[in-house]
Amino acid sequence: MASLDSPTESPDVTLTIRLIMQGKEVGSIIGKKGDIVKRFREESGAKINISDGSCPERIVTVTGNTENIFKAFTLICNKFEEDLSNLISPETVPRPPITFRLVVPASQCGSLIGKGGSKIKEIREVTGASIQVASEMLPNSTERAVTISGSSEAVIQCIYHICIIMSESPPKGMTVPYSPLKAINMAGLPSATSMPAIFQPSQALMQTQAI
Repeated sequence: MASLDSPTESPDVTLTIRLIMQGKEVGSIIGKKGDIVKRFREESGAKINISDGSCPERIVTVTGNTENIFKAFTLICNKFEEDLSNLISPETVPRPPITFRLVVPASQCGSLIGKGGSKIKEIREVTGASIQVASEMLPNSTERAVTISGSSEAVIQCIYHICIIMSESPPKGMTVPYSPLKAINMAGLPSATSMPAIFQPSQALMQTQAI
C-alpha cells in the first residue's frame, strides 16, 4: 500500500464513486455555506457533487483518480469520526462503525465479488471491513448497493481496493443510474413537476426503456 503516499504512483484513471447518504450525513460534509465540502475538494483534488435535497436520500458523487478518491474518503471518514466523538463518550460507549452505501453498476459487481466470492473475501480479510453486495438491483436502475462498514481506517482501505477493481473492470453495456428522487416519484409520492429533476430527459427515457 506504499503507493498511497505518493500521488504520482497511483493509477491515472478517472473513476466515479457514488454513495447513498442521509440528509444528516450530507449536512456534515457540506458544512455552513458549503465551506467543508469546498475544503475537501481542494485538499483531495477530487470532484465532490451532491444531488438535490428534495428527498431524505442524497447521492454523493466523488470523481478523480484513485489517489484523489482515497484522499476524499479519508477526509470524509475523519469528519464522521469527529461527529461521533462529539455525540458519544468514548469511555462509556463503544464507538459505532462508519458505514457507507456505495452504488455500483451491476456489471461490475461480479468483479468485486470474484469467483465463488473469493475477491470479496480477500477484501474483508485484508482491510478488516465488512462488505456486503446486495443481491437485488436498486429500484428502476441497473445498480446495486454495496455496503461497507468498519473503523475509519478499514473503510478507507476498502474503498481503495474497490477503486482498483473498478479501474481494472469498467462497467459493461448501458448503466441506468439509481436516483432516490425517481424512486419516490415512481412510488406515486411527490410528482416530478414539483421536484427538480436530476436526470436529463434523454436519460429518463433510457431508464424507462431498461425497466
